[in-house]
Amino acid sequence: MPAARQSTTEQLQRTSTPKSSKTTQTAQSVLPALPSGDVVNPMIGRIPVLDVRPLVDCGRRPAKAVTGETFQVTATVFREGHDAVAANVVLRDPSGRPGPFTPMRELAPGTDRYGAEVAADAEGLWTYSVEAWSDPVATWRQHAQIKIPAGIDTALMLAEGAELYERAAAGVPKKDGREAVLAAVDALRDEARPAAARLAAALAPDARAALDRHPLRELVTSSSALPLLVERKRALYGSWYEMFPRSEGAVVADDGPPVSGTLRTAAERLPAIAAMGFDVVYLPPVHPIGSSHRKGPNNSLSAGPHDVGVPWAIGSAEGGHDALHPDLGTLEDFDRFVLAARSLRMEVALDFALQCSPDHPWVEKHPEWFHRRADGSIAYAENPPKKYQDIYPIAFDADMPGLVKETLRVMRFWMGHGVRIFRVDNPHTKPVVFWEKVIGEINRTDPDVVFLAEAFTRPAMMHTLAAVGFQQSYTYFTWRNTKAELTEYLTELSGDAAACMRPNFFVNTPDILHAYLQQGGRPAFEVRAVLAATMSPSWGVYAGYELCENTPLRQGSEEYLDSEKYQLRPRDWESAEREGRSIAPLITRLNRVRRRHPALQQLRDLTFHDVDNDQVIAYSKHSGRPGDPGSDVVLVVANLDPHHTQEATVSLDMPRLGLDWHESAPVRDELTGETYHWGRTNYVRLEPGITPAHILVLRPSPPIGGSPTS
Repeated sequence: MPAARQSTTEQLQRTSTPKSSKTTQTAQSVLPALPSGDVVNPMIGRIPVLDVRPLVDCGRRPAKAVTGETFQVTATVFREGHDAVAANVVLRDPSGRPGPFTPMRELAPGTDRYGAEVAADAEGLWTYSVEAWSDPVATWRQHAQIKIPAGIDTALMLAEGAELYERAAAGVPKKDGREAVLAAVDALRDEARPAAARLAAALAPDARAALDRHPLRELVTSSSALPLLVERKRALYGSWYEMFPRSEGAVVADDGPPVSGTLRTAAERLPAIAAMGFDVVYLPPVHPIGSSHRKGPNNSLSAGPHDVGVPWAIGSAEGGHDALHPDLGTLEDFDRFVLAARSLRMEVALDFALQCSPDHPWVEKHPEWFHRRADGSIAYAENPPKKYQDIYPIAFDADMPGLVKETLRVMRFWMGHGVRIFRVDNPHTKPVVFWEKVIGEINRTDPDVVFLAEAFTRPAMMHTLAAVGFQQSYTYFTWRNTKAELTEYLTELSGDAAACMRPNFFVNTPDILHAYLQQGGRPAFEVRAVLAATMSPSWGVYAGYELCENTPLRQGSEEYLDSEKYQLRPRDWESAEREGRSIAPLITRLNRVRRRHPALQQLRDLTFHDVDNDQVIAYSKHSGRPGDPGSDVVLVVANLDPHHTQEATVSLDMPRLGLDWHESAPVRDELTGETYHWGRTNYVRLEPGITPAHILVLRPSPPIGGSPTS
């Protein structure tokens, strides 16, 4: 068993064992090890506690959260007969200490499904469980409110109530309502008062509140403890910007060879990226690039003497994954770049692509790491019909331990130069167990390191990669463009999947220019930015998005014409800003809104609202319980049609916004600064290029500085 897994198991054993109690039972008994193939159902508890969620891999792997993130724990709780039951959630911190016991409520009457919102305040491996119990005070209240007004067993009911309340008072701290409970005892026993008055005293708000805080619990039953991995906030929330350092400051002229940009010239771009509100600067591979089978512009097979090649074709005589391309500068330049980003409150994410050019030192040093074909040649990478003649994929099964060791060495090398985030290229083409070993070992010693899985692949693989350790995942967002597609997909991502898989909505990548952007022009770029920035707590753009670059290689292709993957691509940022060709002001405002509103930093609390036009989508996100002081509610209404103005009636689910159905409230549009008064039904008119969307805040706060929209 790997050390990382062993320590996790030991920690779970240490933190999940409930304290012994004469009245406490576990809903699942501890069973002896069974021969393979034998199945035994554990005994059910005295009060059944079933189907506790979130649940990842049947509880074998931890559910995930970040510090301060609110998530819901649910369970099915019931008992025989008609006596009342109650339940709460018990969180235990990494040292095994129980946190506050959070009361659960029945989510819908008659369903026996209970839930509570909880949050963990520190990083580490926590556990959570559900305790259920028979609630004799609630049972008495139910019976007393029926029998006493009807004159049935009145004296007996009052005497039983007094006895129950007296027992319950012993568990209520003196400073937290004990006197109110004892006063109810006295009233229940006061035969000089009418029965109705004695009952009313027992049901008084102060006594009731004290017993709700400190209930009298009988037949307490606990579920098994489930693991919860709490990570730093960047694992869930952040705004990413992808840039090719070699293009920043590059010189491309017709009368001479191109001159690559460097990490020093790229650092000059960092203040502008920070000014747009980005938290993470993501760099494609910065390593030496092979010359064998080097690709030319637009993926041509014949590269000229000055063609720069594809950064993902890693390795040459100048070094491999632990080397820096000499055109970019030195490791000291890399360190300065990281420090410059950090001074602007940004982190640097580095691409980790576990593959090689034919010139990589590994090819000679570790021939066992590559698959050879029948003719003795090494197989290059393919994803038919795509061919990558300049890249050798890795074959893992001949020397998995050696590959794990080398990967850890390379990652720790870059971690030593300030990298705490890795964007992992195509992890789905490598064994899942490999990533489990690598990420487990890295996070065992450095739990703050974040891994983003670039895996546009089948759902089972994407979810499994998340379960074995990837903190974030690329998604299908690029290919979800209609209201039905977005609603279905976001409902999935914000539901049970959120316990394990955290999305990062990239609006474009160097590989993907969707037809929606090609055909929709600037309005399409604007609305997709709004959607990504408000639907997902993490989102990202690839450089050039703010300039609305949308020319494909050919019709029907998602490849860019003159793709930056194959050539230098310097951009005139200043002219674009000056001439109004950039949507950077909109992106800036979106990131400011995101930083200001905790609701947009959450994934799970998402509600879609009805709209009578399929080209208009409406959804809300909240932080805290809507309607409570300090809660944050943001409502977004967007026009998905980049070509035409759309009108619609938005019908709001008012309770999900913390309002009664008949209420209305002032809202302020964070894009325009305008204030409206919205109720249950509202008319909207959204014009592409003018008003792509409304981002409405139910509790208006002072306006954000800067231009209202692009």
